[in-house]
Amino acid sequence: MSQNTKSTNKLTLVSLVLMIFTSVFGFANMPRSFFLMGYGAIPWYIISSITFFIPFAFMMAEYGSAFKSERGGIYSWMSKSVGPKYAFIGTFMWYASYIIWMVNVSSGIWIVLSTAIFGTDTTGNWSILGLQPTQTLGLLAAMWIVLVTFVSTKGLDKIKKITSIGGSAVALLNVVLLVGGLAILIGNGGHLAQPIASAADFFKSPNPGYQTPINVLSFLVFAIFAFGGIEVTAGLVDQTENPNKTFPKGIAFAAITIAVGYAIGIFFVGIFTDFAKVLNTDGVNMANVSYLIMNNLGYQFGQAFGLSEVISISIGNWIARYVGISMLLALTGAFFTLTYSPLKQIIEGTPSELWPKVIAKTKDGIPVNAMWVQCILVVSMIFLVSFGGETAEKFFNKLVLMTNVAMTLPYMFISGAFPAFKKNKGIEKPFEMFKSYKSALIAAIIVTFSVGFANFFTIIQPAMNGDISSTIWSIAGPLFFTVVALIMYRRYEMKNRRPRTKGNKQDFNKAA
Repeated sequence: MSQNTKSTNKLTLVSLVLMIFTSVFGFANMPRSFFLMGYGAIPWYIISSITFFIPFAFMMAEYGSAFKSERGGIYSWMSKSVGPKYAFIGTFMWYASYIIWMVNVSSGIWIVLSTAIFGTDTTGNWSILGLQPTQTLGLLAAMWIVLVTFVSTKGLDKIKKITSIGGSAVALLNVVLLVGGLAILIGNGGHLAQPIASAADFFKSPNPGYQTPINVLSFLVFAIFAFGGIEVTAGLVDQTENPNKTFPKGIAFAAITIAVGYAIGIFFVGIFTDFAKVLNTDGVNMANVSYLIMNNLGYQFGQAFGLSEVISISIGNWIARYVGISMLLALTGAFFTLTYSPLKQIIEGTPSELWPKVIAKTKDGIPVNAMWVQCILVVSMIFLVSFGGETAEKFFNKLVLMTNVAMTLPYMFISGAFPAFKKNKGIEKPFEMFKSYKSALIAAIIVTFSVGFANFFTIIQPAMNGDISSTIWSIAGPLFFTVVALIMYRRYEMKNRRPRTKGNKQDFNKAA
């Protein structure tokens, strides 16, 4: 009877696909993709699912199955596969991506708040003490980081429940987009707001900033970023019923479902959004485009069914408010979690000697001192970026660019370590999708090249358009954290090689 109970608790193919879908699929990726590439974004999602999502998900599954009892997470994976130095740099880059995320979201969350209250983004007119709007948002972002850090150090983790409420509300946005778009299509007699003249519209962008090959190729990192969250697959192999058969099918179905879901969502945005009239205007940026597009959905819904201008505008504002409130709840809960969770994981998962005692010290399981150091670092970066004297559009585009690069670079470390993992016969591998070392090597090369290729063009694209500062920031962030990781590891090596005298003998510690 216990075996039957255990079997019924296992994930079936459908439940596995649904779990992966809910963990990976992100609503905001569709409006942002349409803003950058229009219908031309669709093929890139298909390419990314083939060259990144599927092979990387299988890698994560093999890692997770082999190291299911390890507390160190990705550090343990890479350390046991390649070595501790490589593992620490890769893990530190993973942690650094959350630093960049906090810089980005702490500034953008005020657009979310504005939309939740007013139904539209009014931050372009905000000013504190005579500061420019971007500087004002930077100041508010710094205050937000300090507040979140203070609350989180008190251990009030119950606020994380906000995340689940907001996440459910955000999930419903997909239904609003699909049902609303279909209704508008019917109301307009099948007419698309963004017309499709030929098949070429699925390969080119209506965005003036995405007309050159380098601009278009740089979009690949957005498509890869949209598949973020696949690390959830690392822990699902052992929970899956008949994993050797069900899991590969689940990954394949999930990849197809997510890619098709993104494609449908992007197409539906085009049903009610005329790019030239709605998006190719002043005041539209990467941070507020999702809210503007959903506001436009409500407006176009009213117009399609003959409602007055005033009522149509009101419908648009209320839908935007719903989007704002949903995202505000989800981001607030995520912020309180991510302020300490990645930091705690990297401190606990790596050798304690890597960290100064004052940093590694915890109180009630929370690395309080480390969180305040993190707070100072994030606030410093916010001020450096926000007081750079740029328009709001460039400011937020730069933050999104930095986030996409920072959060995809760690994938290269993980995929780069995979061939060594497969080659190491001392590691027990309960689940193997790549049956040979050659197939694992090919998959690792494809994934690593795809992510590296995407990031290269994403980094150089702003400079090619004259925006050198965005390119510098995209390089400076990862470079800074790489240098910090190298310095920390060098200090660790020196500390462990230092001779210690015991009586008349010398004892030499060896680095882990």
